[in-house]
Amino acid sequence: MKSKFCIVLAVLAVGVCSCRKNTPYVYRGWPKSYSSAWVENYGQCYDSVPYNVLALDLYEGLVMDSTHHTQGTGYNLYISDIFMEDTVLEAGTYHSLQGAEPEPYTFLRGKDYEGYPHGIYLLQIENNTITHIQVFDSGQFVLRDTTNGLTDLHFTLYYKNTYGYKATYTTTFQGELQPWSKK
Repeated sequence: MKSKFCIVLAVLAVGVCSCRKNTPYVYRGWPKSYSSAWVENYGQCYDSVPYNVLALDLYEGLVMDSTHHTQGTGYNLYISDIFMEDTVLEAGTYHSLQGAEPEPYTFLRGKDYEGYPHGIYLLQIENNTITHIQVFDSGQFVLRDTTNGLTDLHFTLYYKNTYGYKATYTTTFQGELQPWSKK
């Protein structure tokens, strides 16, 4: 009797598992576009890397105070260590690092170091408190300057190389390494 019960339980478990799709959790409320952005230039901050390092912060639903801290409820998409020969983001396609050596138009992959995200990650913030962190392990973004002085950013970011989060940011560029804000 006990062996029949175990067999029935195993068959049910296999049936239930085969019905589930093997896809990671995707929070459906992530923004499809961002309303403001900030580019920071850290210069050539690594001794062993001959490139300038920039970071890109994008915001939706959050307000920046005078000390560059976020306030409110919304999202912050952060891409750190973007490697460039120049000190500005230029039009082109940027990819997460595949190898060990940085090259222009590449950026760090996302990684979680014991609860501290680095590289590419998305923060969900509610009432000034981080409620969810999604680290993306790879991705790309395309920066296009259009004829009307607009700047378009299109992101495709991946988690465990299984699904893509797509988002955009479009603005009139406000000047070299200044805050970007949607008009």
